Amino acid sequence: MVKLGSINSLTISRFSAYGAYLAAADDVEILLPRRYVTDAMHEGDVIDVFVYTDSEDRLVAVTEKPVAMVGEFALMRVAEVNRMGAFMDWGLPKNLLVPFGEQRQRMEQGRWYIVYVYIDHNTSRIVGSAKLSKWLGNTIPRYRAGDEVDALIVQRSDVGYRIIIDNLHWGIIYHNEIFKPLRIGEHQRVRVKAIRDDGKIDAVLGAHAIDRISELAERIVTYLQAHGGRMAITDASSPQLIQSTFACSKKDYKRAIGMLLKNGRVTLSDGATELCRQ
Repeated sequence: MVKLGSINSLTISRFSAYGAYLAAADDVEILLPRRYVTDAMHEGDVIDVFVYTDSEDRLVAVTEKPVAMVGEFALMRVAEVNRMGAFMDWGLPKNLLVPFGEQRQRMEQGRWYIVYVYIDHNTSRIVGSAKLSKWLGNTIPRYRAGDEVDALIVQRSDVGYRIIIDNLHWGIIYHNEIFKPLRIGEHQRVRVKAIRDDGKIDAVLGAHAIDRISELAERIVTYLQAHGGRMAITDASSPQLIQSTFACSKKDYKRAIGMLLKNGRVTLSDGATELCRQ
């Protein structure tokens, strides 16, 4: 059965002047328009396509992938606003409608918004919603501390960045645990730190602690090698200096330096860190 708004693997049943017809079900074919047909395609080939509806509500397949499929969130730009709502550029020839009833405030042409993609079961059309909370927190988080998850950066607040985790849950990354620039709409791999009583998730950037510290230790060694084997940064330096130089917290820096000291790779003396001669 074809899944509307998702990637489907379909078989090419025949070609015509309009493109390639893909077998979707008994006696049902979906057109892959001519512009997406390549010389490498042959009858009987199975190809991956995104299926949605054209301006006349007919099923159509494309080899392009939108910025978000049904059940996903993404940052999109408003291409047009008319009496029906806002039409978002989501990477396909037909823009995605966000009806006025699914807007938190009136969307403006040219501006960017985080949008959820879903199927309106009253019309069987793929549409979007900017009312994010209605689509989140509807299942109990099943994560454990340390689990790696996908995070969409949604909004900056006084305490940190609000994120959407795995298209299912609200989360947050606190400012004191952010050591690199974050952009609204980008995806980051993060680790679950804790799950709060309200179901929202506290998260941290980066890999497991041991992997993060090992990677930082190697960056410190590389920095020392590029600066003559000596630097005026130690575990007593200010958090601001450490963050601006190595994009990490002072806590992680001290752990990385401790690892290097234990392994005999650096020494600390006279307010400086030096590489040991091998």
